[in-house]
Amino acid sequence: MIALLRENPLLLLFVVAALGYLLGQIKVFGTGLGTAAVLFVGLFFGALDPDIKIPEIIFQIGIVFFVYSVGLTSGPAFFESFKKNGSRDIVFVLFMLASSALITVLIYYLMGFDKGTIVGIYSGSSTNTTALASVIDLVNSKPNAGSVVNDLVVGYTFSYPMGVLGVMIAIKIMERFLKVDYNAEKTTLRKDYPIDDNLTSRSIEITNQEVSGLQLRDIMRDKPWNLVFGRIQSKKLGVILPNWDVVIEVGDRVMLVGSGDDIDAAQQLIGMEVEDELLYDRKEYDITRIFVSNSDVVGRELSSLNLQQKYSAIITRIRRGDIDMLAKPDTVLELGDRIRFVARRQDIKAIQQLFGDSYYASSKIDLFSFGVGIALGLILGMVSFSLPGGVVFKLGFAGGPLVVGLILGSLRRTGPIVWTLPYGSNVTLSQLGLTMLLAVVGVSSGNTLVESLSDGSWVGIFLAGSFLSIIAAMMSLWIGYKFFKIPYSLLLGFISNQPAILEFASDITKNRVPAVGYAFMFPISLIMKILFAQILYLILS
Repeated sequence: MIALLRENPLLLLFVVAALGYLLGQIKVFGTGLGTAAVLFVGLFFGALDPDIKIPEIIFQIGIVFFVYSVGLTSGPAFFESFKKNGSRDIVFVLFMLASSALITVLIYYLMGFDKGTIVGIYSGSSTNTTALASVIDLVNSKPNAGSVVNDLVVGYTFSYPMGVLGVMIAIKIMERFLKVDYNAEKTTLRKDYPIDDNLTSRSIEITNQEVSGLQLRDIMRDKPWNLVFGRIQSKKLGVILPNWDVVIEVGDRVMLVGSGDDIDAAQQLIGMEVEDELLYDRKEYDITRIFVSNSDVVGRELSSLNLQQKYSAIITRIRRGDIDMLAKPDTVLELGDRIRFVARRQDIKAIQQLFGDSYYASSKIDLFSFGVGIALGLILGMVSFSLPGGVVFKLGFAGGPLVVGLILGSLRRTGPIVWTLPYGSNVTLSQLGLTMLLAVVGVSSGNTLVESLSDGSWVGIFLAGSFLSIIAAMMSLWIGYKFFKIPYSLLLGFISNQPAILEFASDITKNRVPAVGYAFMFPISLIMKILFAQILYLILS
């Protein structure tokens, strides 16, 4: 078997990927390794024979696919965080990573690790494979690259487990110390962040005289609700589609779409729930879901489509991946979105033509924009940047495509060119890229891992990684909560280095606030960790 794998590196790649995926699905106390299990399976096969290798080009393709797809997905949230909070988020993440780097340097001098191992510990304690890959890319052009890469991977491997568990421990410790009220934070954040739970619909009859005769905009002004009005059954006008100028009267009935909590709050103000035909009446208006596959509407805000003026239609919700979102005027459409709308029956075919409504077309990748985007990223990765002290570094295969992906993802389109990818295609490329780079790194470092196990050096690495992950997470939570005034629920998303931590945070908060924090912070954190890992290695050199 070893001879077969040695002679067939492509077979080795897919065996490692398949077994790694299988291992990653196994959960212990609700936590699994996920795609990171591919690294450990690769280490196992690499330990069988030092001559088993996967070509380096597979690593380069993998890291480019992974970071570019992540950049495209995270670009809008990345720049949105600046609009919402100014420099707060970026300053906090700089502090968080700088403090972690300082603790890493302290461990380096106290415990005497070599530079490769300590940077691997830094990357592993933050469970950031991309940072590890970026340093590997940096050292591959230097003498003795093989031994340094092995040290990096060993440091990463033995510090990774506590990179997950250590943060969870820190979360529970600081939660008690700071006496956090998750429900109060959710209520405060509801207006500014998309933290609605599963969306639902409800028909409500207007009974409150105080809102009778008011326009919808006057009723909703200054309310912390994320709601969309579906149809209105007016005593004077019959069933109509709403706009902000519509005046409601006692006895009218409205259909609200939103989270259960927000609908409950609105119901207390305007009236009472009723069971009638408003939700199900399809005589004049029909409810349909269609796919967004027409590139002409991708990257455009819903308000720019003027649906109500052209077709007497209104979009109530949008499903992107596994998430249902309320349709707001500033919501930007993406390929693969599935929109739910209410429209006159005679307008449905025209609306389907407008959006495309082709699952096949919504799944295709525009190879022109994809190729141009990656090429621009690779060119940026070749540019050298100088830091004080004579330190020179490049963004490389990891940083260049990531930065370009973030920019193009935020732009979404430039004239006729759509930069973003369909949701399903993006997820596939991201997973494929990460699997490829982890397989290469694991297989190439398996023999060194065996040596570390035999001489007992892994114990010091494990302890150093545990100390770094727990102390850095506790410091970040305390400083972020007390000095940056960031809600604790949001902070949990900020420090969630790995999906298992995010799932843990969501379980204890029982809301989607950590997921919002994760979405905003992930791209910022990813870029900064790549830079910090490279700078840390160069400075220690």
